[in-house]
Amino acid sequence: MVEMAALEICAGFAILVAALLAVFYAVSVYNGIIRLRNNIGKAWSNIDVLLKQRSDLIPNLVDTVKGYMKHEKGVLAEITRLRTSVLKGSPAEKAKASEKITESLKTLFAVAENYPKLRASENFLDLQNKLTAVENQIADRREFYNDSVLLFNTRIQMIPDSIIAALLGMKPKEYFSAKESGKKLVEVQFG
Repeated sequence: MVEMAALEICAGFAILVAALLAVFYAVSVYNGIIRLRNNIGKAWSNIDVLLKQRSDLIPNLVDTVKGYMKHEKGVLAEITRLRTSVLKGSPAEKAKASEKITESLKTLFAVAENYPKLRASENFLDLQNKLTAVENQIADRREFYNDSVLLFNTRIQMIPDSIIAALLGMKPKEYFSAKESGKKLVEVQFG
């Protein structure tokens, strides 16, 4: 009888320990997933700040270039239109608009090669250098963002973490990547 009671106590204790370990593991997984999700949010905020900085530089660039590039009004109008679209929308929409701005800026800088006075302008060179620096920072931040997305997506898709992620309604995040058109070299032809 005493032995039976001792076995019941041991079994009850083992069940309690197993339940506590399961709860501890679930909380640990939950906290890890939340940490990764918040890291993605932080990474995106860093990109968003840089997109805003670049957008703030664009009106100055357009004003500087307008006087020199009378024949390239289409490029300038496109850059201005895209500037407003990069400031609103979801991260995916901002990423697409950002890619298009990058392509348009490459075109603008390539076209500027045909205007020696513009290339010699200190204001233009300063803006070009600032935009290039911001583009490089965006690329660095995009890499950090994509690394964060990779870690998050991997974690929520691996068993047993995927079970907890599914219960929490966690879905894979989208990468911030260049589309095929953004990987091509810009070709500029002068009439």
